Amino acid sequence: LQEPFDADEYIERLAWRTPGGGSKGGAEAFDPKRLLEEFKNHIEELKFLDERIQRRVEKLEQQCQKEAKEFARKVQDLQKSNQVAFQHFQELDDHISYVATKVCHLGDQLEGVNTPRQRAVEAQRLMTYFNEFLDGELRSDVFNNPDKIKEAADIIQKLHLIAQELPFDRFADVKAKIASKYHDLERQLIQEFTAAQRRGEIARMREVAAVLLHFKGYAHCVDVYIKQCQEGAYFHDDIFEDTALLCQRVNKQVGEVFSSPETIMAKLIQNIFENKLQNFVRDKLEESRKTDAEQYLKDLYDLYTRMTALASKLTEFNLGTDKQTFLSKLIKNIFSSYLENYIDTEREYLKSRSTMILQRYYESKHHQKRTLGAGGIQDLKERIRQRTNLPLGPSIDTHGETFLSQEVVVNLLQETKHAFERCHRLSDPPDLPKNAFSIFLLLVDYLCVDHIDYALEIGLAAIPSADSKNANLYFLDVVQQANTIFHLFDKQFNDHLMPLIRTLNCMVGQMKHILATEQKKTDFKPEDENNVMIQYTNACAKVCAYVNKQVERVRNSMDGKNIDTVLTELGVRFHRLIHEHLQQFTYSSMGGMLAICDVAEYRRCAKEFKVPLVLQLFDTLHALCNLLVVAPDNLKQVCSGDQLTNLDRNLLHGFVQLRADYRSARLGRHFS
Repeated sequence: LQEPFDADEYIERLAWRTPGGGSKGGAEAFDPKRLLEEFKNHIEELKFLDERIQRRVEKLEQQCQKEAKEFARKVQDLQKSNQVAFQHFQELDDHISYVATKVCHLGDQLEGVNTPRQRAVEAQRLMTYFNEFLDGELRSDVFNNPDKIKEAADIIQKLHLIAQELPFDRFADVKAKIASKYHDLERQLIQEFTAAQRRGEIARMREVAAVLLHFKGYAHCVDVYIKQCQEGAYFHDDIFEDTALLCQRVNKQVGEVFSSPETIMAKLIQNIFENKLQNFVRDKLEESRKTDAEQYLKDLYDLYTRMTALASKLTEFNLGTDKQTFLSKLIKNIFSSYLENYIDTEREYLKSRSTMILQRYYESKHHQKRTLGAGGIQDLKERIRQRTNLPLGPSIDTHGETFLSQEVVVNLLQETKHAFERCHRLSDPPDLPKNAFSIFLLLVDYLCVDHIDYALEIGLAAIPSADSKNANLYFLDVVQQANTIFHLFDKQFNDHLMPLIRTLNCMVGQMKHILATEQKKTDFKPEDENNVMIQYTNACAKVCAYVNKQVERVRNSMDGKNIDTVLTELGVRFHRLIHEHLQQFTYSSMGGMLAICDVAEYRRCAKEFKVPLVLQLFDTLHALCNLLVVAPDNLKQVCSGDQLTNLDRNLLHGFVQLRADYRSARLGRHFS
């Protein structure tokens, strides 16, 4: 790179190169004239060089201008060419669109011609095969080649449908032959499916299941699949864990094999519950039911708890819409015979166990319980006054024994605690308060009356007279121990009984009161159908406000799993209350819409519970309310929808019967 031009340095170099132009003390003396002459000559050279460069610059500028004009001309030519090409492209695009329209039209015409032709060809083909059955000789390769079983199945299935429409008297023989071939192919397909399942060939299973879908034996194919799925699945000691693992494994596979995997999963679970689990529960409980009440109650509680835990795991699978109701019904079918008289067994066991605990204690003290007069703790003050002011007869000598035992009390409270736990798990929600209170009354009888009250009576009888010498006041020891014991009794009362009989019942009772006082029959059957301006009823608004407040109180009062447990129970009761409440009314078209709006608001309220089960219950209820407004011709379609298809038809029919037009529109025929 050249350095920037410096005039002073340039002149200095020029003077240095000129003889006599150097500084003083140089080889030659300084000669200004010679230096001036050199400067003049150099200036002339620079002028000449400047002129030559200027001419070159002008030449380059002219050449640049010429080339710029040429480039501009070429750009204009290219723009013109581009416009022409774009115009041609538009013309081509219009032509292609025109041709495509013609082709589509022609395709529609061809399809209109081809579809009847295909039907005619198919009919001719079926007639040919039908003639073979009529002649009694199956000559076609499709019926004799095992590799064409899929094609043969399609043909025989169609022939079977046709044969059902033929008169029996003229075509009895051919109908029998077709039916025989139909069942033969059906059996072969099921055998092929079974073999494929044993080999683990998912693709072949899917192919055969798709063919069998149109056969009557499809249900048998599903049964075979369910049976083989369970082979070798139960090899652990825990049948419930094995069931969960089996369902997880099948759930991954069933979607690859069947077109409706949720139905197959539901049938598998139903089969397991009604056979494997029901037999297991029966064998476990029947053994101890008549011989060992304690073991029977423990086993019943354990099995029911594990069964409900299993059902909770199974809700993660797609079983249709109302899987919670489906699983609850299966559990109820297994345990109903044991739960219907559960509380009687519980009370009888608690009586015998409490009696034995007390009896063993008094026997260990070598004490024969006395039959004391009426009175008890309520007469304590009067008895003491009498002992103080009146002369007494001979008193009882207790030898310092209080006849109170914390060990006995702990055992009684422990047995009652277990009874409360079983009662909470095994009682129907409506019967829970009553059952829990009956257990509590037994505790009062055996702990308070038979033990504490008896000890106080003995202690009172053992108080010496006022003039006795060296009297030992053991009664104060009795009072002290009785006070301690009663604190334990009070703690169990608050910890185990009160939660079962008061809080949730009070909440649900308040909801019921709001609905009873605020909901009017005209809400769902308004006099003026065209003048309904509200989004939801006043009763719904007040119930939702109350429920939201109670949910917040529960969350602020508890922690951990206790919150989920209480909110689940409250949510289920909330849903049951609304479900039963809605069935008390008759609904016009607009009233049905308002009921849907109410349930939508209840569902929004249920979201605050943050419990999937509760939200699912209200989703199903919302779908049920659609039956109140759907057009009569669409009832069957709505009932077979995803959310309602697995519900009991009686339940669906019950909701349809709430419609004001049920009789006039003859809606009952859809459920006959």
